[in-house]
Amino acid sequence: MTHRLFSYGTLRQANVQTELFGGPVPTIDDALPGWRLDWVQITDPAVIATSDSDRHPILRPGPSVLGDAVTGAFLELDDAQLARADAYEVADYVRVQVTLASGLRAWVYVAADAAS
Repeated sequence: MTHRLFSYGTLRQANVQTELFGGPVPTIDDALPGWRLDWVQITDPAVIATSDSDRHPILRPGPSVLGDAVTGAFLELDDAQLARADAYEVADYVRVQVTLASGLRAWVYVAADAAS
């Protein structure tokens, strides 16, 4: 089964895709309305090593200050790749389904405290 996973951050990086998925995966530009970017401090050494950063973007509900949607891209992943993405994301994130600007449904990781 193929899953769409919207990324607005490190999952679009070539080094992260290589580490998690074994190489590049299909990535299609899109946007997510109704959410805004914030930042979270990462403390997991494995995630920092994979992304080369201890500061990652995170989504919270509300309009973006840069426009009416958060820009990014959706990745096309199989079940095993989606499971690896889940394992990569720290507890600050939770995966939820959303409707992208294109009208397509996709998974996305948002702030766990905002997903209720």
